[in-house]
Amino acid sequence: MERLICLAVGYVCGLFQTGYLVGKFNHVDIRKQGSGNAGTTNALRVMGWKAGILTFAGDVIKLVVAAVIVRFLYRGTDCLPLLVMYAGAGVTLGHNFPFYMNFKGGKGIAVMAGLVLINSFWKMPESLLLIPITLAFFLVPVIVTRYISVGSLAAYTAFLVEMILIGQCGWLDMEQGYLYELYIVLFVLTALAWYRHRANIGRLMAGTENKFGSKKKE
Repeated sequence: MERLICLAVGYVCGLFQTGYLVGKFNHVDIRKQGSGNAGTTNALRVMGWKAGILTFAGDVIKLVVAAVIVRFLYRGTDCLPLLVMYAGAGVTLGHNFPFYMNFKGGKGIAVMAGLVLINSFWKMPESLLLIPITLAFFLVPVIVTRYISVGSLAAYTAFLVEMILIGQCGWLDMEQGYLYELYIVLFVLTALAWYRHRANIGRLMAGTENKFGSKKKE
């Protein structure tokens, strides 16, 4: 029951579609511009840096809000990191598949950044390494290839590996059964991120993916 509640809390928070709302403020329907995606990258390309930053910040904040609610509801439980991960899964589903937008949302990368932030505080100061390491796995591929999609998928995959490592190091302070469940939830989220980027992967293989800073190809 706790897991379902955490998923529900996360989904409701995830329904706050920052990119769509920022677009409306700028008299733009983000769903009809650029890639049609309601996430940070499309907001950045269609409306510029300010809109992109606002969209990213809003999508991170809604994950943080969901995590704070879950931590308050289930403080003292012996599987709190797992429940927070379920909340993160709910936010990702709400962000990617908002029912009131015909289930057409973002791809969950900014939400993942929120997960990185929240999970950086379980064992201080060691777990703070999650932030620079995951950021590096995003920035280096983007700088080298200029493909945001490559950096996004590299960062998400790296985050999965990092969480498994810190879990096995005992930083999450949970018994092994809960740890395995957390790894499975995060693996599913990572697989979902790859699935949501399937069009990007197809364009990468065809050599037609848009590079960061370049004009969108027709």
